Amino acid sequence: MSTLTLLHAVLLGLIQGVAEFLPISSSGHLAIAEHLLGQAGASEIPGFFDVLLHLGTLVAVFAAYWQDIRDMILEFFGGVGDLIRGTTPSPVPPARRMILLIIAGTLPLFAVLPVMDLVEGLGDNMYFVAGALLVTGCLLFASDRVRKGRKTERTATLADVLLVGAAQAVATCPGISRSGTTITAGCFVGFERKFAVRFSFLLSIPAILGANILSLKDAIEAEIPWEEVPVYLAGVLVAAVVGYACIRLLKMIAEKGKFGFFAYYCWLAGAVTLGLTVFQS
Repeated sequence: MSTLTLLHAVLLGLIQGVAEFLPISSSGHLAIAEHLLGQAGASEIPGFFDVLLHLGTLVAVFAAYWQDIRDMILEFFGGVGDLIRGTTPSPVPPARRMILLIIAGTLPLFAVLPVMDLVEGLGDNMYFVAGALLVTGCLLFASDRVRKGRKTERTATLADVLLVGAAQAVATCPGISRSGTTITAGCFVGFERKFAVRFSFLLSIPAILGANILSLKDAIEAEIPWEEVPVYLAGVLVAAVVGYACIRLLKMIAEKGKFGFFAYYCWLAGAVTLGLTVFQS
């Protein structure tokens, strides 16, 4: 079993911070990096470090969207108060409606839970990762050509968010970009581009929290190499800082509808990964 070095942890944190939010697939890039660095299984807990890196990017989401998150927290307690009093505000406040949309959009992930081990195992198959990156490129290329929508949290329907949630479930496959797939799905169902980005990132919160909660069970049952925890935390810090910067960047890019560059990058990354895999086999 190889030991995760500080340099490798920082490098993986950098990859996670960039690839989690820019639509190029963090899981795919982490799988490729771990394969090239020989760090697959560096932790005694399968995927433990990867999940910690996602926790770092979750911190970035909270920092970038704290205003929205705070409003939703306040509206949650406001909604509980209305239930107790038996009152219903009309119209429903946007932040409260956003809570319901995120809950509905998260539901498709439960369909993945029974096969999660199989899905995570796909990260060891570089042929699959390469193909998934090529598919991500196609999705991003198509998203630039979708007519601009106008739907926001005030007008998005249950069917809309379920479709975006289904895209997020598909994006659990290594090489399929979560942000790219959910933003593209949002554009296809008519979301305003700015809202498609915001909803995508807010939708990631319960998904990442759920992954971390599931990992805690593994952490309790397995022996964690505590001497490597400081190294892990260095990677988490890098992922959080870089992730925040990438969120700000993606906001600007998405508003202009310019995902084409990322499509070409994913095609190139997929082709190079495929070529290297064939060469090494």
